[in-house]
Amino acid sequence: MADGFSAIPAAVLRNLSDKLYEKRKNAALEVEGIVKQLTVAGDHDKISAVIKLLANEFTYSSQANHRKGGLIGLAAATVGLSLEASQHLEQIVPPVINSFGDQDSRVRYYACEALYNIAKVVRGDFIVFFNQIFDALCKLSADSDPNVQRAAHLLDRLVKDIVTESDQFSIEEFIPLLRERMNVLNPYVRQFLVGWITVLDSVPDIDMLGFLPDFLDGLFNMLSDSSHEIRQQADSALSEFLQEIKNSPSVDYGRMAEILVQRASSPDEFTLWTAITWINEFVKLGGDQLVPYYADILGAILPCIADKEEKIRVVARETNEELLAIKADPAEGFDVGAILSIVKRQLSSEYEATRIESLHWISTLLNRHRTAVLSFLNDIFDTLLKALSDPSDQVVLLVLEVHACIAEDQHNFRQLIVFLVHKFRTDKVLLEKRGALIIRRLCVLIDAERVYRELSTILEREADLNFASNMVQTLNLILLTSSELSNLRDLLKQSLVDSAGKDLFLSLYASWSHSSMAILSLCLLAQAYEHASSVIQSLTEEDINVRFLIQLDKLINLLETPIFAYLRLQLLEPGRYIWLLKALYGLLMLLPQQSAAFKILRTRLKTVPSYSFDLEKVNHTSSENPSNPSIHNGIDFAPWLQRFQQIQQKHHAHAKSQVRSHATSASTHSSKVKEVQKREEFRGPTVPELNRAPSRLSRKGRGQL
Repeated sequence: MADGFSAIPAAVLRNLSDKLYEKRKNAALEVEGIVKQLTVAGDHDKISAVIKLLANEFTYSSQANHRKGGLIGLAAATVGLSLEASQHLEQIVPPVINSFGDQDSRVRYYACEALYNIAKVVRGDFIVFFNQIFDALCKLSADSDPNVQRAAHLLDRLVKDIVTESDQFSIEEFIPLLRERMNVLNPYVRQFLVGWITVLDSVPDIDMLGFLPDFLDGLFNMLSDSSHEIRQQADSALSEFLQEIKNSPSVDYGRMAEILVQRASSPDEFTLWTAITWINEFVKLGGDQLVPYYADILGAILPCIADKEEKIRVVARETNEELLAIKADPAEGFDVGAILSIVKRQLSSEYEATRIESLHWISTLLNRHRTAVLSFLNDIFDTLLKALSDPSDQVVLLVLEVHACIAEDQHNFRQLIVFLVHKFRTDKVLLEKRGALIIRRLCVLIDAERVYRELSTILEREADLNFASNMVQTLNLILLTSSELSNLRDLLKQSLVDSAGKDLFLSLYASWSHSSMAILSLCLLAQAYEHASSVIQSLTEEDINVRFLIQLDKLINLLETPIFAYLRLQLLEPGRYIWLLKALYGLLMLLPQQSAAFKILRTRLKTVPSYSFDLEKVNHTSSENPSNPSIHNGIDFAPWLQRFQQIQQKHHAHAKSQVRSHATSASTHSSKVKEVQKREEFRGPTVPELNRAPSRLSRKGRGQL
């Protein structure tokens, strides 16, 4: 230490700590001259002593003016050293950097000034301290003192110039520090960071693109900054990087894709749109690199398809189409299970467009990777079945297409129909509002006969008789009215002459027996008129209720539609179709005379040519099997009629038990009410009445006692 004091006169040291800036400045010039002489003499030991003196006795002093003098002195010593300064930077720079955190703003200001002058002298040699300097500048960029901010800004510009021309700068050592600072929210720090990223990216020898995943998330975070200028700077930097990605032959898409997926769920519209735009470009450029990330990307894209902003929806749809067009293979890392998991989750989205695209994905995967999809069927099947209750008709139709594709396997087909019946049983609204749509569409997508046979088999054993009746009536109405089931109707018309028609007729008969009107409709459709007449004759008083008459009214109106044109034409030959005539008259007798249906059917029957009947009734043969008139085309109708009657008896018994149950419930409720009333009467007057003043009579009585 003695060497330092001996090298610098006491007066110079005293002035270096003076409160007046001019005296400190003149003293610094004296220090510069002294160091310059020592440099010429090559006395570096004494120079080190001088620097040590300036650092320990001044820059680390408790007195602010000493610290100011020390900083200006160190800068002066560096100027005096000139080209030899690099040998002493380890002594000079740390005390200056330490002063950046000084409590006194003027000291921080002089630290910026000192390092500025030092940097001008040593240029690239001080790059070894870059991370420390960068960290200090990062903090000073948000300094509370505007003068310090301006000084830091000037120093920052000089450091940037030095770094861009230096070949000693290590981007690998710098990136961890940059990554650590990227999540700072201060707007001044953010501007500082974006400025450095932009500058370093402009240097040809520095590969910022290779380290983009390390700070990409931070840049996206700045897109939602409250400052328009910061958002603009971040967007400009991102646009430049995206252009570089397009022109680069080697890019780490995977790590960045993970970041983009996270940002695609941002509540900030601009951030979201930018992320989706980047994902769109990545899908086009990434190729095989992105295959393992397709599920995550899809999870980000599907919700955006229904975004409120059109520009976001457009980019999301385009990206989704790009993904759908890529025919990746599981062997290449394409995770079918992960995709299905994402799609399953998005099927619960509140947005119809998202649900629709999710179903398109399942359909596409089934077409391309059927075996793989079916291996995950247990994971998604329930969700697909529940989607049949979706409020959107378009979604329901797409769900049915997916189910139809899955149902190519008999087991899956059976599982679908069983669940469908269960769903209709537990959700009556679904049956009423969507039942016809679902059944008709399934008949188109799979096969009408296959669907109806399976439904009939399930309903035949249905324990809930009310539901079975409702379901059969729904199926019967669809059968009689839907254009999609015309082939099924044609087949049933041949029931008495064709084995295939006969087989279908019998497969439906048992379940159709849950509804007497459905059975009558089936018989009329199958031209089993004699049996229809027998069914009508078998109807009891319990069968003829309001519900039956409503269904009968529908049937009479259906008889006037083109579907039953063949039946009406057969009335031209009443002698040949005497059982048809008898069946229709039987229905007429069941209808109330004042009803519209009665008038419609009576008007129709009045048109039957009576002369034809008179001429042909003699030649009429009631059956093709004279020995047993109840057998047609091998169908013995007698046991089937008994079966119908047995099922109807179950319905009657069930209805009676329900009536008794309701009556018992009502009686119990009434008894409870009466019991409560008796208790109230027994209790006498309410408490307030008991607390009233005694009447004269009670007083008199009390006196007598």
